[in-house]
Amino acid sequence: MIDLRSDTVTVPADGMRKAMARAEVGDDVYGEDPTVNRLQDMVASLLGKRFALFVPSGTMANQLAIRSQTQPGQEIIVESTSHIVRYEQGAAGALAGVQLHWVPGERGIMNAEQVEAAIRPRDPHSIPTALICLENTHNAGGGTIYPLSTIEKIRTVAVRYGIPMHLDGARLMNAVAATTLPPAAYAQHFETVSMCLSKGLGAPVGSLLVSSDQQIIDRARRFRRMYGGAMRQAGILAAAGIYALEHHITRLTEDHTHAKKLARQLQQIPSVQVVPQHVETNIVIFQIADQRRSPAEIVAALKHEGVLINAIGGSSYRAVTHLNVSAKQIDEAGAVFARVLTL
Repeated sequence: MIDLRSDTVTVPADGMRKAMARAEVGDDVYGEDPTVNRLQDMVASLLGKRFALFVPSGTMANQLAIRSQTQPGQEIIVESTSHIVRYEQGAAGALAGVQLHWVPGERGIMNAEQVEAAIRPRDPHSIPTALICLENTHNAGGGTIYPLSTIEKIRTVAVRYGIPMHLDGARLMNAVAATTLPPAAYAQHFETVSMCLSKGLGAPVGSLLVSSDQQIIDRARRFRRMYGGAMRQAGILAAAGIYALEHHITRLTEDHTHAKKLARQLQQIPSVQVVPQHVETNIVIFQIADQRRSPAEIVAALKHEGVLINAIGGSSYRAVTHLNVSAKQIDEAGAVFARVLTL
């Protein structure tokens, strides 16, 4: 089976499993797990920040960033199709008591003018804008890379209004691999950054929240405990993250090559609409014009032929390349798509 549903479906490499098995561990709640501490120091340094906190998931990392920098009754600015909006179960409202101000971006990218227009006036009638959140790469936008120049312009607006910024950098390393810019070049413009280990980097679990503000990390550590995310001998998991950072960043370009190749193959199918030029990293979003079958039926037909993808609403579908999909399998998947989707 060729699984293109997500880059979260990867399984640990043999070397990663060995690293996990021999990891030195302690109690992380007491700050005594040496492998967790090493991972946190490694990621903080990688992103040019002073501190990092290891947490179970990307959603938790984002929500800790929100809770640690806002107060109930405030508002955060987010792109309308962002992960925080679509895939985090309304956690910002439920857990932090904040409101989301949705801004429609271009393939997930907001510009500085849109962000400035979304900032609430400071008067007795308006809800305070407390945080600006960006996502890089942007999942629902098709793995879109946030241009650094756009981030810089948004940062200028944020500084002018005194509003902190958070980066959902779940797939930040994909942007780094595609542009060859150092991670810190992106991270420097944000008070907090989340980074996921269990997507393109191939670890089984885990994300980190980084910041140079000790108070933010201290608050996040407290809320991690409150949200049920404190872990004990977590070095077994952290070891997988260390292995991923040491072995799987540069190879992300292979996933990008495979995604672009798949997009070109899909473009040859008359019933499929896709723009290969929009495939910047490892996510391919495309539309299928098929009035005979429902999205569920199309997904089932592809599964029957050995390819797994996700329907993501309407006539849109998503395929994601990752380290467990080879170049040969991309060719095999392309042949399956052509066979199943040719009307």
